[in-house]
Amino acid sequence: MALKTKQFTIHEDWAAVLLGFLIIGISLFIYLPSVPVFKWSNGADLQNNVCSGTNIKELFLQFIYLLGIGILGVFLVGKSVKKFLLGFPIVFVLTVAALIIAGNTVIKGLNLEAVIFSLIIGLSIGNFFKLPEWFRTALSTEIFVKIGLVLLGTGVIFSDILKAGSLGLIQALVVVLSVWYFAFWVCKKLKVDEELALMISSAVSICGVSAAIATSGAIKGDSKKLSYVISMVLVTAIPMMIFMPMVAKHFNFAEEVTGAWLGGSIDTSGAVVASGTLVGETALKISTIVKFSQNVLLGLAAFAISVYWSYAQNKSSDAVTAKPTLGVIWERFPKFVIGFIVASLVFSFLISPETRDTVKDSLKNLQGLWFALAFTSIGLETNFKDLFTNNSKKPLYAFLTAQIFNIIITLLIAFLLFGK
Repeated sequence: MALKTKQFTIHEDWAAVLLGFLIIGISLFIYLPSVPVFKWSNGADLQNNVCSGTNIKELFLQFIYLLGIGILGVFLVGKSVKKFLLGFPIVFVLTVAALIIAGNTVIKGLNLEAVIFSLIIGLSIGNFFKLPEWFRTALSTEIFVKIGLVLLGTGVIFSDILKAGSLGLIQALVVVLSVWYFAFWVCKKLKVDEELALMISSAVSICGVSAAIATSGAIKGDSKKLSYVISMVLVTAIPMMIFMPMVAKHFNFAEEVTGAWLGGSIDTSGAVVASGTLVGETALKISTIVKFSQNVLLGLAAFAISVYWSYAQNKSSDAVTAKPTLGVIWERFPKFVIGFIVASLVFSFLISPETRDTVKDSLKNLQGLWFALAFTSIGLETNFKDLFTNNSKKPLYAFLTAQIFNIIITLLIAFLLFGK
């Protein structure tokens, strides 16, 4: 009787690191995927640009590329390749639909990111149609998110801090630390569970969607809670983007102060650029620099949160009588964070600025695609009621309270550092 050989598998975190660096290596040395066009303002644009033969060809090549990486990923973690082959094309098509919606100039003006449309499309289909069980098990949400997070590291460049100068760096550090701890304290006071508290605190204080995703990955968080936090981030970014420049103009704030205020308090980079543009060139420059400085702190924050969570959540019998050892912390530590940090270090110090400029748009596009695929998958596997009705209003109150504190404290720091 033949013995069944056990399939070789590796941990999902290490698979994400391996695949992330495989994508980076391919982009640097073998094949740099083009960035498909999704921008359109009317029917003619949609037909001539987005739906052109050239663009459809680029999308098809991207599909084949992502499918190949995905097949390797599900094989490495021991999931069914056959189910993935059947399910992935559906997820990809739905995600492209979300990217096309997000590419509309009116939607872009509202600064709504593609992930929110991925989530809405996934939720709509997942809740109004009964999906077969094989399809739900074929969804690879976690590995999509973690590959995207490793690629996110390629855009976190430490030299951006130097561009900000000492004032931008000081503001970023003070804002991130003070807002993070205040948000976490408010969440605790309102008895918001610790997973949500960590995601909310990081989203408000650092860089919105990316920080929430990174924190959720670091603590192995519930995807439904992550969706809830991201929904709050994206919805509140719109009024902030519109009204904060109006307030600054009404009170005649200096452009330097306004830029520092916008960059330090608005949670998404796109909204920061949009709001800075409404004020002026100087405000745009300062706001972008301050936001860059906060974004660079994401890697350090993810690492610190990972260590804290690995330490605090150890429930083994040994931990009852003794503190967790370094070995226990390492066992629980999300290894993809190492990939994120290494990618950031490599692109900050080992890759030339010219090479970085050549590959950054393509890698950013791939990173966004993996995130969008993940949120389509989250929507497909989530019950709509779970996303909203099972969440009390306390997380929303905590988020809004922290955001108001963020706006006030950032304005005060902006006046202290950038006021003339």
